Amino acid sequence: MLMTFFGKQRLAGLALAAVMAGAPLASAAFAQEAPAPAAAAPAATPEAAAPAAEAAAPAPAPAAAEAAPAAAPAAPAQTVDKGDTTWMMISAVLVLLMIIPGLALFYGGLVRQKNMLSMLMQTATVCVIGMIAWVTYGYSLAFTDGGGLDTFVGGASRLFLKDVTPASNVATFSTGIYIPELTFIAFQMTFAAITACLVLGGVAERMKFAACVIFAVLWPLLSYYPMAHMVWWWPGPDGIATAPTAPVKSGLLWGWGALDFAGGTVVHINAGIAALMGALILGPRKGYRSEPMQPHSLTLTLVGAGLLWVGWFGFNAGSNLEANGYAALALLNTFIATAAAGFSWAMTEWVTRKKASLLGMASGLVAGLVAVTPAAGFAGPMGALVLGLVVSPICVFFCSVVKNALKYDDSLDAFGIHAIGGIVGALGTGILVSASLGGAGIVDYTTCAADGDISTCDALASYTMAGQFITQLKAVAVAVVWSAVASSIVFFIIKYTVGLRASPEAEEEGLDIVEHGERAYHS
Repeated sequence: MLMTFFGKQRLAGLALAAVMAGAPLASAAFAQEAPAPAAAAPAATPEAAAPAAEAAAPAPAPAAAEAAPAAAPAAPAQTVDKGDTTWMMISAVLVLLMIIPGLALFYGGLVRQKNMLSMLMQTATVCVIGMIAWVTYGYSLAFTDGGGLDTFVGGASRLFLKDVTPASNVATFSTGIYIPELTFIAFQMTFAAITACLVLGGVAERMKFAACVIFAVLWPLLSYYPMAHMVWWWPGPDGIATAPTAPVKSGLLWGWGALDFAGGTVVHINAGIAALMGALILGPRKGYRSEPMQPHSLTLTLVGAGLLWVGWFGFNAGSNLEANGYAALALLNTFIATAAAGFSWAMTEWVTRKKASLLGMASGLVAGLVAVTPAAGFAGPMGALVLGLVVSPICVFFCSVVKNALKYDDSLDAFGIHAIGGIVGALGTGILVSASLGGAGIVDYTTCAADGDISTCDALASYTMAGQFITQLKAVAVAVVWSAVASSIVFFIIKYTVGLRASPEAEEEGLDIVEHGERAYHS
């Protein structure tokens, strides 16, 4: 979500930030930029991007034109607002609420009683490993300059949080506006943690605990950190505004102009595809399709879904990095799309099965949250409403018809909801960002006033719907292929070392007592 540009320490060293006149600039600030991140959308043609760059660059005096180039615009003073900082710290805590207890209870209620405690333990373990890995090496690999590999992954400059102090800042999406780097690290840490936890839904009730531990270490290395870098690493608004004609050094998908406000590709498609690969490599649960495997507590599942919804406001609105109107837009969209998806899932079941189920309502709420994630700060409220209404019937089809036809055991529908919902949301973002449809448009930072006011930027010149949709489609394809390959490598490494799957006896008796020596319930 944030391709940030490391304030003071990186401004001079990153001569990356610039909207190349004649290049289709990326417009997606990592899941956050409410205003729309880039100077020229991927959909933009060279002709569309050039005028903005030319307008922003001061013309050299006739006599000096041959002798020296015009001076670059001065970078605005760095301003750190206590309100923005407070909002981001609250958002980080809200995302933690999504994981423990939100996701843990949502997944836990969906498994059989004998595996409830195991599900809680796996979620908590993957979460805490993800946090430790993030501050030691994950943050550096996701959000620093990767040198020759910068298109795909970051470097080593922030290993063990080297040179990070209370005084170091990172850029937001408004020129001159920054937040403390420590705040940004904490916020992004929760994203890395929950993404790996989401994968557990596809391998529930049969993946052994030791395999989960190794997965929590290896999978982010090969899949999450590179995807976060490719989508969210960019030079920041000041870098672009002060060097409007310089080549932009950024992550691959950002460079294409892919829009992902809070993690449609990085989090949901990435995790959903990994869940599918895990389910296929592990194979189905013992007794799958021949024994009943109903959720043991839909009560806890709905409690978990509610906690996910509450925490998701930090996930989506926090991805704006500032407490402003774009954060409010993301917040409202997170209400509306989720409500619409819950309603449409229930109505789809009512029409096709003559009953609207609580399981369907909970699944619909999560599908809406997933779909609106990439669009949260880009779509207008009516666009979010449409997105929510559309995503649930599509997810229902994949969670029932497709899964039954292909007979794969995606235990808790992580693929059917997260991957499919993320794809719908990512593609929909390319359409709903259009100002003509009530969207926020795409910001051209070369047109911003140097006072931190994003409303002074041009949000129209660089967008074409067809071009942006194609860019979104390319980004989805990269996310699917990257995750499929990286996840397969991780699962096969585990399979042929410590082993992936619990023994048939453990599956029969339940992972709670066999792997942890405890039970969730005592009757």
